[in-house]
Amino acid sequence: MARTKKEGGHKYIFVVGGVMSGVGKGIAAASIGKLLTARGLTVNLVKIDPYLNVDAGTMNPIEHGEVFVLDSGLETDQDMGNYERFLGRDLGPDDYMTSGMVYRSVIDRERNLGYGGRCVEAVPHVRDEIVDRLKRSAELAKSDVTVVEIGGTLGDFSNALFIDAARVMHLQHPSDVVFVMVSYLPVPGTLGEMKTKPTQNAMRELNSYGVQADILIARSTHSLDKRRKEKLAISCNVQPDMIISAPDVDSIYDVPLNFERDKLSEILLESLGLEGKHEADLSEWKAFVDKTHNGNTSVKIGIVGKYFDTGDFVLSDAYISVIEAIKYSAYALGTKAELHWLNAKDYEKNPESVSELKEYDGVIVPGGFGETGIEGKIAAIKFARENKIPYFGLCYGMQLMTVEYARNVAGLEGAHTTEINPETPHPVIMILPEQVEKLAKKDYGGSMRLGAYPADLVDGTIARESYGTAKISERHRHRYEVNPEYVEQLTKAGMIFSGVSPDRRLMEIAELPKEQHPFMLGTQFHPELRARPLAPHPLFTAFIKAALKR
Repeated sequence: MARTKKEGGHKYIFVVGGVMSGVGKGIAAASIGKLLTARGLTVNLVKIDPYLNVDAGTMNPIEHGEVFVLDSGLETDQDMGNYERFLGRDLGPDDYMTSGMVYRSVIDRERNLGYGGRCVEAVPHVRDEIVDRLKRSAELAKSDVTVVEIGGTLGDFSNALFIDAARVMHLQHPSDVVFVMVSYLPVPGTLGEMKTKPTQNAMRELNSYGVQADILIARSTHSLDKRRKEKLAISCNVQPDMIISAPDVDSIYDVPLNFERDKLSEILLESLGLEGKHEADLSEWKAFVDKTHNGNTSVKIGIVGKYFDTGDFVLSDAYISVIEAIKYSAYALGTKAELHWLNAKDYEKNPESVSELKEYDGVIVPGGFGETGIEGKIAAIKFARENKIPYFGLCYGMQLMTVEYARNVAGLEGAHTTEINPETPHPVIMILPEQVEKLAKKDYGGSMRLGAYPADLVDGTIARESYGTAKISERHRHRYEVNPEYVEQLTKAGMIFSGVSPDRRLMEIAELPKEQHPFMLGTQFHPELRARPLAPHPLFTAFIKAALKR
């Protein structure tokens, strides 16, 4: 049943965060999008990152987490990945915004006399650019509601203009704009009591911008009791039934269901003046969430990576899409993935330690850049090939799979990627010719092969069997490719290039025949970026199947 609007125009929900970062604004925004979609609305989600980087492409995964690439090629914050996974569909480049993008647009317009010689200032010109971008994202998405997550924490100087832009939109169309504040309520161990004062202070900070939150999502280790809810209502000027308890849960996928227990979707619809179905259809989502909690078997997967330098807590951010893609396929097959992080640097220091891979049902080498741990990764790939351990290489993992095969099977001694050894006698992996000039000019931002590209699959291969189709489109993020000059030699040695670009110039998937290995496959693209909770990626599913057989 389609949703109808009682009043006003396009609807906007702004999600802001109080007290501290990392309280779950992104998951809250994604969950709101999921709930509204389940109510029959069309929704687009927008992430605003206040940093001055034009996009997320040049940032270190250790510092900022995974770079998530859209079909358009835009390199974005990892929250965009959560948005797509929760909504179950692709988002566009206009659904992402940074301070760098906004300021660059304003400055470029000023340089072209777009402001007619007027003095250009943060207010109103930068603020108005933000408003225009938000409206454009809604128009292009043709959505009923736009959910906007404003990054950072209340009080940050960097996100003040974005909050002011939201204030102006609310001032102009009060019936079309709702503010949601996600705030943290600590339970100090020495006191054993949930404290509301930090959230009260955060709300006053938001009020200082001229904004009052309509809905408060109270994050904490525990559920919100009646007494705290009443206290927050009085001190934060929010109705008690507009305060949503958001305790820690086992899985982020529980969050929409948890919100719905407090009738969040109904509250949002009433606040926005929308009417329609009275109950969200979350049956498929509930079935998926049940799988995340059930299942008696597990499959042991080793991920050979290098982002270990600042502690284990970094891993889930640096490889979040890979982790989730593995989980989705495991759940779909009625099992759970037991993930283990294996440091490639250890295999370089102690080559014998690579034998620990025998303990695993499958091995993955994910994407990455640079020479750190590279020989350790190649050693792991060699061990997986020789011991018939299911192997899945993602981007760099395919390139290094090709290097290992060239060295140890095709007899190309000293074969390497020119990214690491420009003087290698056998450059089986090399930079694209069009990339050479960009690197010479130090043009690093947004200049790789980025976004969705088509590929044709070869009949009778694991790739073709897994996808069930002859043509695919997948997202890329890399500069280096398999050198076409070595394709014939590698093919004669037994490697199959089962996915190629339509012009046959670029090798997209490499694999070994099933007679030689149960699952030895690498992709030049990043299949993890297309995996969804309700639609696992076929290659990850094929990999998990092979791991289960082992």
